[in-house]
Amino acid sequence: MIDIIIDMRKKDLGGGFEVGRVLPFAKRRMVGPFTFFDQMGPVEFEKGIAKSLDVRPHPHIGLATLTYLFSGQITHRDSLGFTQEICPEEVNWMIAGSGITHSERFEYARTNGANLFGLQTWIALPEHLEEMPPEFHHYEGKNELPIFEEKGIRGRLIAGESMGKSSSVKTLSPMFYVHWQLQQGQSIALENEYTERAIYVVSGQVEADGQIINAGQMAVFKAGATIGLRALNNCTFMTLGGEPIGERFMFWNFVSSSKERLEQAKEDWKQGRIKLPEHDNQEFIPLPE
Repeated sequence: MIDIIIDMRKKDLGGGFEVGRVLPFAKRRMVGPFTFFDQMGPVEFEKGIAKSLDVRPHPHIGLATLTYLFSGQITHRDSLGFTQEICPEEVNWMIAGSGITHSERFEYARTNGANLFGLQTWIALPEHLEEMPPEFHHYEGKNELPIFEEKGIRGRLIAGESMGKSSSVKTLSPMFYVHWQLQQGQSIALENEYTERAIYVVSGQVEADGQIINAGQMAVFKAGATIGLRALNNCTFMTLGGEPIGERFMFWNFVSSSKERLEQAKEDWKQGRIKLPEHDNQEFIPLPE
């Protein structure tokens, strides 16, 4: 039932801040609408960390970004005028559409010190919505992100629909994304609700289809049967997927169904035609060569 297992690869975002990249992968570009999947940390930031570690303003088109933290805080600023502190188990949902810029700063850690640990995913937009006006939404959880809970098992539906529940996050195509915490020996069933499904193990080990999935690995499943997932120790993992939305092309932070649109976005950024965040416009990440 496992189609492929993908190992996280380290990538420097610039300034020395490393992430673990899972998607896109050469042999598996997407899972449902998920076209990008990065793990941030865990990394211990000392008080007074250099500003060079911040992710400076940069642009996006054709996707939605979803930031979800297990610990630490990130300061989000964007060209729509929003400034938002992202805290653990909250959802930062930014729809880039026709174009948006944002930065991600470590202001809290710079003042207090912090252990930063979280995930950022990109969800490609359906073709007819790729050029929609950009939007920003923030969800603090509680009543907006439904909980699955029984003895030794806790799940949090971050986005989409699954197991009869719906998240309040404004998704734009059929998908699901769930944060699970299981005690050793507990099991859940990954039901056959969507064509494309995967598990990403954040910590611990999970047995799936008779194979062990380790922390930092994503297992992508073949379409069809329900998959049993068993915790071999106390573990945290994400289940994700949805319906495929067609081929997408990617360059840097741009995602589109059209290669020509990517070329336009490159030129727009080089020529300064994409607005920067109003109070965060003294620097930006140049277009990669």
